[in-house]
Amino acid sequence: MKLKLDENIGARGVDFLTSAGHDVMTVRDQNLGGATDDTLFEACSREGRILITLDHDFGNVVRFPPETSPGIVILEIGPRATMSSILARLKKFLALTQTLPVPGSLWIVEPGRVRIRLRDQHDQTGPHGT
Repeated sequence: MKLKLDENIGARGVDFLTSAGHDVMTVRDQNLGGATDDTLFEACSREGRILITLDHDFGNVVRFPPETSPGIVILEIGPRATMSSILARLKKFLALTQTLPVPGSLWIVEPGRVRIRLRDQHDQTGPHGT
């Protein structure tokens, strides 16, 4: 998969996804640090990269319609982000990509469940493991 990590995901996230065989770019790699959310969304769409972020603003499907993008993944970490919680959400996301489509969808990966809004469908909520 072609992925773009937002600036709120650390180098260990990059290392984890790269070692899993994915094409990973970061916002910082492309000098997009501090760019507006709209600019980042447009860059991901133009480059065909799935955006992985902690930023809940990307869950606004009117402003950032997932069906017009390669996909949006929001990692729900809670009030205190730790690298282990970020890696746990990334592992859950990768496991589910084996059976569920990412292009055109919005994924919210939470502790204990994953909510997915697929192209042309409403949200699907399920435990999908922990």
